[in-house]
Amino acid sequence: MQFTIRPYHLEDFRTLWEIDQSCFPPGISYTQLELRSYIHRSASFTFVAEKGVTETEERSRETDAEPRIVGFIVGEPTLRGRGHIITIDVRTYARRHGLGSLLLGAAEQEFRKRKCGIIRLETAVDNVAALSFYKRHQYNIIRSIPRYYSNGVDALLLEKDLQLPHSSG
Repeated sequence: MQFTIRPYHLEDFRTLWEIDQSCFPPGISYTQLELRSYIHRSASFTFVAEKGVTETEERSRETDAEPRIVGFIVGEPTLRGRGHIITIDVRTYARRHGLGSLLLGAAEQEFRKRKCGIIRLETAVDNVAALSFYKRHQYNIIRSIPRYYSNGVDALLLEKDLQLPHSSG
């Protein structure tokens, strides 16, 4: 599968919210109001991943029920010069094709442009797949945050220092 990463457009919102609902359980997934507020904060950025379409696929597109948008990431620089990844979401069928790494790389590049030396994010303590993914990308656990999510699940705060040399993951 090939992917294109592009900036968010207003008409993408409903699809992004549906992806978020499919990626996370209630209490961890965002309400429409929450997701909209994160995407539209003045300093935040959102990158959308679209499935690449070959010429053959383009011709049969009218019958293709598979959505073109397959993932997204929302990030925001903080006042302290740190980057914060608010969410990264990838449709189930598009996982294990490098899309999460592409989205994360795009966000890290954006944070570098915005002079953020450190990136932080939170993930549920029981999200083993996410923890493995972030470990491969040199994110380290800083501490746990009790009852971080509205469903009572604890989170782990992870951090990556963009100023240190990192191996590719």
